[in-house]
Amino acid sequence: MNSGCSSLELWLQQEVAPIANEIDSNSAQLQKVLQQMGDRSWLAMKAPIELGGMGLKESEYRRLQISLARTSAALTFLQTQHQSAVSKLAVSENKSLQAEFFPDVAKGKTLVGVGFSHLRRPGKPMVRASKTEGGYLISGKVPWITGYGYFDWFILGATLDDGRELYGVLPLQNKVERGTITCSPPMELLAAAATNTVSATIDKWYLPSDRLVNINPPGAIYQSSKNNILNHGFYALGCAYGGLDILQRVAKSKQLEFLHSSWQTLHKEVREKEQQAIDFINHSQIYAEKLELRTAAIDLAQRCSLAAVVASSGAANYLYSSAGRIYREALLFSVSGQTTDVMESSLKRLTSND
Repeated sequence: MNSGCSSLELWLQQEVAPIANEIDSNSAQLQKVLQQMGDRSWLAMKAPIELGGMGLKESEYRRLQISLARTSAALTFLQTQHQSAVSKLAVSENKSLQAEFFPDVAKGKTLVGVGFSHLRRPGKPMVRASKTEGGYLISGKVPWITGYGYFDWFILGATLDDGRELYGVLPLQNKVERGTITCSPPMELLAAAATNTVSATIDKWYLPSDRLVNINPPGAIYQSSKNNILNHGFYALGCAYGGLDILQRVAKSKQLEFLHSSWQTLHKEVREKEQQAIDFINHSQIYAEKLELRTAAIDLAQRCSLAAVVASSGAANYLYSSAGRIYREALLFSVSGQTTDVMESSLKRLTSND
């Protein structure tokens, strides 16, 4: 295993896990642990070493996804937005833009979010970009951008007149400069509220060509979503483990045999799905199999978090209960990165009589 992975795992267990409930709702505490990741150069996990990243293999990165989600969904959700932006910058053909952001993005000196999930929505594009002299004019409504107050910039996705997908770097703040960027107040979310998720209205914002990350063919994001259909399943598996950690602690405390038995049964199932997911990284190219495994991971997150709630009894209803937090996080990881296929498959599983 990469030495950075081992250090990160240890840090999560010793430093983050004990304050996970506070991180969930306290922006200052979340900012602190995010910066600790930057101080250790952990904020560009998949980026090449020559750019300042960790250069992790796919399997190493996915195991860290599990560990992060097992510990804190708020930290996971926030740093994932940054890691997604970093991955896009790492493969950009705009080398001057790349040089501007690397290696600072790995160290947390510059933080970048994303705002392009709306490109998956069918129908009229929510954000449009039109070619103009020296760049592009962008207007529209971005429904979700996580990290307001944390991130300096975000990569916006917009639809060009010919249907191609444009990605460019914009400031994540209210601006009246090259046009207008107006951000909403942070949304009151049920899970990971401290991540400061906002919407933004973009009005005739001028994006010069030197802020362009890349332009993809029409519908490229749909193909990307299919190729990466299993990725968010690793977060769900981490959430399942988080629920099992609580169940195991309660079982030791209450000394009830059925609690130990429940943990053993669920733990065996999660371990099997985890191994299957890791195996699928390199060996399965069958979309239906990956979709089914993603759905199974979501189901396990829901069941294991509910098991933590049931075992914790009435204490789970306390606002700052670990069991209650994990239960809310299962909701988050059930819908994060959701496509219509994931929605349909999840509902089929819920309505099955098997």
